[in-house]
Amino acid sequence: MSRTLALTGSTGFIGAALLRKLTRAGWKVRALHRHSASRSRPDAGEGAIEWIRGSLEDAESLLRLMRGAEAVVHCAGAIRGATADEFRRVNVGGVVRLADAARKTHPRPRVLLISSLAAREPHLSHYAASKRAGEDALGRAAAGLVWTALRPPAVYGPGDRETLPLVRCMRRGFSPVLGPRGARFSLLFVDDLAVAVRRLLESAPWSQAPFEIHDGHTGGYTWEELILTVARIIGRPVRRFRIPVWFMQAAARGNLLLSRGIGYAPMLTPGKVRELTHPNWVCDDAALRRATGWEPRFQLEAGMRRTLQHLRNGRWMVER
Repeated sequence: MSRTLALTGSTGFIGAALLRKLTRAGWKVRALHRHSASRSRPDAGEGAIEWIRGSLEDAESLLRLMRGAEAVVHCAGAIRGATADEFRRVNVGGVVRLADAARKTHPRPRVLLISSLAAREPHLSHYAASKRAGEDALGRAAAGLVWTALRPPAVYGPGDRETLPLVRCMRRGFSPVLGPRGARFSLLFVDDLAVAVRRLLESAPWSQAPFEIHDGHTGGYTWEELILTVARIIGRPVRRFRIPVWFMQAAARGNLLLSRGIGYAPMLTPGKVRELTHPNWVCDDAALRRATGWEPRFQLEAGMRRTLQHLRNGRWMVER
């Protein structure tokens, strides 16, 4: 008999990958969605997905989402915004409402929060602060619940709109270099994240604390390693151009002002620049491996090769 899982954020980059991986592993997924019919909804095997119309602000839809579910994976979150309140409303308030619904559901589902490595450095940005506050809020609100959280680093792969401009540039033979010389960062291919989530769902007991996760490359990568890897894959040099921090800061301030005037949620903000130029985004995944036995399949060259294979004419050609 298939097991039932509740999922938020199923139409996003990571959520869609989770939906595909989990349904293929035999889970029946009940997925929260704002609109009952939308082209943006991923597809899976017939009968494997039950769409629940609602939102994180709608307590009744959250109760419908979790009823009879063994676990809930909370993948929804705000990654763009101009103010701390915009991030907290979703990344903290949404977690609190989700935990409240889980406590009211019988039997109570386990709660897995997809957080971010940015939560490790909450002083850098409104986004990072909200992800850390979301983890803390889950810990406080989850009395009587079994819960844990995953802190992935930068996740990449086919279908990611946020990394698409960078992947396009590198495929065409040139790349920006962000951050200080010597900065190191961990990476994670999206399929490996989806497998890790499945392994956590199938493992017990859970640690009521966040797990870090990465692609198995100890010590992370530098921009030079990333660029040389892409150059090997495409078979020609990738030219580098370093973007000065002062230029990124000026562009971020201008973008923030423009967003407030026009009314859109910006990605490039002064806080995002502080994240991009932070020198150490290296993960330690030892605790996750001990708890689940999970091993990543895709280090950078294999993951980036798979990613570039899905880029056609500057657009993602991905499985729906």
